[in-house]
Amino acid sequence: MNTIEFMADPVLRAVFLPGIVAALAIAVLCGVLSVFVVTKRLAFVSQGVSHAAFGGVGIALVLGLGAPTWGGSMAVVFLFCVGAALAMGWLGRRSSTGPDTAIGIVLVASMAIGFILHRHASLAIANDGGVAPPGLDEVLFGSIANVTWPEAMLACGVSLVVLAMVWWFRRQLVFFAFDEPAAEAFGVRVGLVRALLMVLLAGAVVVTMRLAGVVLATALLVIPGAAALALSARLKAVFVASLVVSVVGVVVGLVVSFEWNLQIGPGVALALCVLWTGARLTGRGS
Repeated sequence: MNTIEFMADPVLRAVFLPGIVAALAIAVLCGVLSVFVVTKRLAFVSQGVSHAAFGGVGIALVLGLGAPTWGGSMAVVFLFCVGAALAMGWLGRRSSTGPDTAIGIVLVASMAIGFILHRHASLAIANDGGVAPPGLDEVLFGSIANVTWPEAMLACGVSLVVLAMVWWFRRQLVFFAFDEPAAEAFGVRVGLVRALLMVLLAGAVVVTMRLAGVVLATALLVIPGAAALALSARLKAVFVASLVVSVVGVVVGLVVSFEWNLQIGPGVALALCVLWTGARLTGRGS
């Protein structure tokens, strides 16, 4: 399938259009959050939260919420990701643990729980003659063809809610992201702001994983902000550039994936990497 065939074929448009709408909503959401992720050096945290979604998927399957699709299990996955993110933050602040160690522990534990529960649920469903749950490859890399209109609307709704929260708390978030000690000195409750940012990241991961998978959700949360900061040091310009890089990366990734019959997630990630390389070569640090 190529882009021309997609535009001309109403059946293909009906199959892929919900995923494309969700992808664009996710691109805007991650483009905004990516600036905070990069400035606060939360790339490993975002990776940990995205991998923690494995545990949430496993729990949802055991509870019977994951078959035949796992769209109905999003609330369970979200709550698990929030819990994992808060656990990372709490353990990371303990001097005996350290942030990187805390993230690694929670990441490994979550993935182990997810794999064990996924296999247990798959065997139980197979023995009962039910519909098999999503395979691990779909959880890892997502599937744009399986995104439904309710899920696309859910992605748009979550994106709007998260963006509204970012706008409402924009001063505290920006102050916290760019100068945490000064923010605390001026009375910003940095602990609550950090927790809020973790919750927003968890929401972004949950809506992203349906399209791009848990592995590649990190790319959307890291690369746009990194490219934007390579292009400019002005706050407003950085946010605009991050949004542009995120949306262009998703659109180019979709077109490349359609033209060359690639998976959407890897195609978007590679497009974002190319844009980051261009930003580094042409930006203020070149």
